[in-house]
Amino acid sequence: MTFTNDFERDTHKGLTDYPKHLSSKYFYDSTGDALFQQIMGLPEYYLTRTETAILNSHKAQLCDQFTALGTPFQLCELGAGDGSKTKILLQELLESGAQFSYTPIDISSSALTGLGQSLQRQFPQLHYTPLNDTYFTSLAKLKTMGSRKVILFMGSNIGNLLHPQALDFLKKLRESMNTEDLLCIGFDLKKHPQRILDAYNDPQGVTEAFNKNILSRINSEMGGNFDLDAFLHWEVYDPETGTAKSFLVSKRQQQVSIPKIGLDVSFEPWETIHTEISQKYDHNTISWLCSESGLEIVEVFTDGNDQYGNYILKPNV
Repeated sequence: MTFTNDFERDTHKGLTDYPKHLSSKYFYDSTGDALFQQIMGLPEYYLTRTETAILNSHKAQLCDQFTALGTPFQLCELGAGDGSKTKILLQELLESGAQFSYTPIDISSSALTGLGQSLQRQFPQLHYTPLNDTYFTSLAKLKTMGSRKVILFMGSNIGNLLHPQALDFLKKLRESMNTEDLLCIGFDLKKHPQRILDAYNDPQGVTEAFNKNILSRINSEMGGNFDLDAFLHWEVYDPETGTAKSFLVSKRQQQVSIPKIGLDVSFEPWETIHTEISQKYDHNTISWLCSESGLEIVEVFTDGNDQYGNYILKPNV
């Protein structure tokens, strides 16, 4: 079978593996982007509000770290999205006269288009170059950038990776950094399990629609015939490991056809498709990840209740 893109290839592999799985990076198209914007505004979804509060409270200290060397730098953001939180830092940097340019990186072209339009309106003096790419591909491209880099990886996006994958990601990121580069990364910290479960299973059903959007994309882009109502959105959280997992659960025995990738998929009643993980951390685990990946903690900014942490890291040389 010849595939025309990674989405087709990964869908074929994920639905023929046991247990079945699909990657959360394919949640995002114009519909998925809009749904995630709704999620960020939900009362149950504490992550965005908490990190935004940290950035507002510590924007001067954060930007002081970025500009401490007094040399121009490139602000490279992995998973930029709509840039709502980043604009707090952009405003502070511009007002302080910092010499920098901005490179937002995102897998969603629609998100980057929207971000570019808003940046032009709000910061017409800002020099920026959007990059439509995945995290791992963008890491290789970061190596070729000659200027000093400050890399942003916020929103606890690292939580989409289990510890072995997170360690591999951070090691690759470290390899892309020069000695004067910095990394600002957000970690969602462990907290009451119910609060975590509520964040990914809101009663309004927005997260359910977001999870099922991957099936909608398969239907529209590959000619699939998934019945979205025949699948249940289900969230679990293990407080011991700090891992939250999202599933789509087949409510009945059924068969789904996906003509473009030549696949017919059978589902047993209550069979699962694993779609996403959201890893939660404690400070000791974060310190271990940093140490193992060759990164040194420079400073940590948290909210008053220690629910979330923004870490400033540098290469350990």
